[in-house]
Amino acid sequence: MQLSEGQKMELSKLLITIGFGLVGVGLVVGVAARYPGLFSWFGNLPGDIRYESPSTLVFVPLTSMLVVSALLSGALWLIQRFRG
Repeated sequence: MQLSEGQKMELSKLLITIGFGLVGVGLVVGVAARYPGLFSWFGNLPGDIRYESPSTLVFVPLTSMLVVSALLSGALWLIQRFRG
């Protein structure tokens, strides 16, 4: 299967974007490892549901996931806005 020049260009852009994303995740993980209390708020926000019994633990981070979703949506919006 041969790729056209346009398909090759799109594939290269996709791979570069994935690479930048992985570098970003690596930076966040590296900073979090260096400063252990930096993300201590994550999972402890009001609205995060935690149920514990002697044999069961159920954790549903509703509010934390809303915060992550809002941050990712904002970042993707900015990327799309400046990309063209």
